[in-house]
Parts: sequence; C-alpha cells; structure tokens
Amino acid sequence: MGALLLLPLGALVVRTGPDAFVAGLRSDIALPALRLSLATSALALGVTVLLGTPLAYRLAFSDGRAARAISTLLSLPVVMPPAVAGVALLLAFGRFGLPSALGFPDASLAFTGAAVVIAQVFVSAPLYIQGATAAFRALDRELFEVAASLGAGPRRAFFRVALPVARPGLVAAGAMAWARALGEFGATLMFAGNLEGVTQTLPLAIYVALESDPAAAQALALVLMFAAFGLLALVRRRTIGTAVR
Repeated sequence: MGALLLLPLGALVVRTGPDAFVAGLRSDIALPALRLSLATSALALGVTVLLGTPLAYRLAFSDGRAARAISTLLSLPVVMPPAVAGVALLLAFGRFGLPSALGFPDASLAFTGAAVVIAQVFVSAPLYIQGATAAFRALDRELFEVAASLGAGPRRAFFRVALPVARPGLVAAGAMAWARALGEFGATLMFAGNLEGVTQTLPLAIYVALESDPAAAQALALVLMFAAFGLLALVRRRTIGTAVR
C-alpha cells in the first residue's frame, strides 16, 4: 500500500527535473493559471473563514436533531461527485438560477471569475466547517462559565475566549480548506469553464497542458503537490504541538 501511494509521487518528482520544472513554469499558461489559482483560492478561504467560523461555533454547541441534520447536509459537497457539484452550481447561480429569481434574467455568475471562487468555496468550506466545529467542541466549557462570571457576554466570549483557544484547530482546518480550493477541478470546469486568464486555474491548466505541453503539466502538478505537502506538514506540526502543550 505504501508503494502504491508513494510511487506516483516519486515518479512525478524524478521525471520532473530542475530544468524541466523551470521550463514548464515559463510556458504561456503556467504563470497566469498560478496567479489566478492563488488569488481565487485566497479569496475563497477568506469567505470560508468569515462565514464558516460563526456557523461552526453554532453547530459545536448545538446538540439537537436539527443541528445534526444541518451538519450532515453541509458535508455533502465533500463526497458529492464533481459533475454533480458543477450541475448544482449551474442550476443555482447560472442564467436561470438565483439571478433570474431576483429579477435579473440576463445576469449569470457562470463562466466568470466569481464562479471560480464560488466553486472553490462550495467544495472546500465543508472541510473547514468540520474541522472548526471539532476545534470548538474540544473547548473546556468551564472557560465560558468563567468568562460569564466576569461579565463577558456571548459575543465577547466568542472573540476573547473561543477564537484564541481554538486557533490551532482553526488554522489547521483553514489549511485543509485552502488546499482543497487550490486543487479544485471538476466543479470549476463545469461552472466556470476553462477560459485562459479568466477562469483557468492550475488544475485546469494541467489538464490542457497535458496534451500540448507535458513539461508545463508536470511542473504545475509539482507545484500543487509541494503546496499540498507544505500544508499537511503545517497541519501535523500544529496538531502535534498542541497535543504536547
């Protein structure tokens, strides 16, 4: 099993030497796709953290059946096939979706830069919400009792107690969500298209380059692999460091 999992990664590293890596990054599609992926995934992460953190906090302290059902529904995009996610996004935000329902029949978010961000949020936010919910649930409830005894209301306890104490878990969840957004392919292709310089992210550029410029495809694949490895190393380091403390 170890060989099965590690052999493809080793092949990618060995077959892409330094010269091939540099040459691949100099291709016409490499840098625009890299910049677009970094920009859109960073924006997707910001939206996910801003909107997902309060939701995760609420779910962490809700034990009812409705909260469990909502948590299950919010996890669906993680296991949903990319084609299904793309179709769902088209139906919701395409020309005949939400814009039309709001009275803008000619407006559509599909095949735009905004569609890339929406697709990335759709597939990556559940990972953050799951990790953030677990981080908040691990908090000692006595901390909130002490904060309340000192006059802190729910909002102040959230910002002054919950967020600082749960920060390692939130950072780890954010790293995993960012990695998922950076590598998103299927839903982006169907909902945002593959327009060079507009919606063509790194995974889409790899897909295109594999036919015309294999060196560029290998170089971009190596960039994504190193980014994922760095994020996983960060998550493991913070997780182990927190456990030791």
